[in-house]
Amino acid sequence: VQVGDILDRGEDEIAILSLLSSLNVQAKSQGGAVFQVNGNHETMNVEGDFRYVDPGSFDECIRFLEYLEEFDGEWDDAFLNWVNVSQRWKEEYRVSPNGDWLPLNFVKKNKGFAARASLFKQGGPLACELARHPVVLNVNDWMFCHGGLLPHHVEYGIERINKEVSNWMQCSNEDSDDTNLPFMATRGYDSVVWTRLYSQDSVERTRRSWDLSSIIAEQTLKSVGAKGMVVGHTPQTRGVNCKCDGKVWCIDVGMSYGVLHSRPEVCYCRYITGSILLGKIL
Repeated sequence: VQVGDILDRGEDEIAILSLLSSLNVQAKSQGGAVFQVNGNHETMNVEGDFRYVDPGSFDECIRFLEYLEEFDGEWDDAFLNWVNVSQRWKEEYRVSPNGDWLPLNFVKKNKGFAARASLFKQGGPLACELARHPVVLNVNDWMFCHGGLLPHHVEYGIERINKEVSNWMQCSNEDSDDTNLPFMATRGYDSVVWTRLYSQDSVERTRRSWDLSSIIAEQTLKSVGAKGMVVGHTPQTRGVNCKCDGKVWCIDVGMSYGVLHSRPEVCYCRYITGSILLGKIL
């Protein structure tokens, strides 16, 4: 399970999305699966907020649009193969990390912005691809989400939240109500993709605050019948760790070079005679 924020973390974003989808196809053939969960930066890009986009990713959008012209509506094949084509293209053209994005290169910037907007706008091909992924995922009695799941999210309805975000991403009709951002998932400090209640660094919080977050986590998990929760959103400078009396695992280690460029870590679980063991692989 990947818990979001693939976007706005450097170049090769579409290639990473393509790779994860390709891995999912391979995993399913062996009885497994690869899941992706949308984070706040996925929703921001569909909204048209490109403030954190790496210049190299604008380049990738331009090239990806050109590449799509070679296919006649075969989106799945084109998308799954992009991870291979992208690497060959970079090697062939020797693309520099930031492309040729000089401050006064307005033509290049406009072309890159237009390419990204067409791909990620509501109803655009990459927005529809992201719409396939949930905001909240339940796997084997464990909840996965980007920011965190809170009691009022459960009361509102997890399936309802996922459906609203998916419909919003796919919608291209400006007259439809689905053009409005789903507030419960994407807006406010306590929305599903923005809350840091569980993942905030311990040095920034009081003991009372930690006790409260543990109570809220326990209440939330009990209401959905889950054993624990896994979240991202906030880079953990000390690596993958558990909080809230072991109920919440925080797995964003900021490994992208656009964040902390830290070493990769993976949270794993094993089921043994009805019990669960959680840990991390460095």
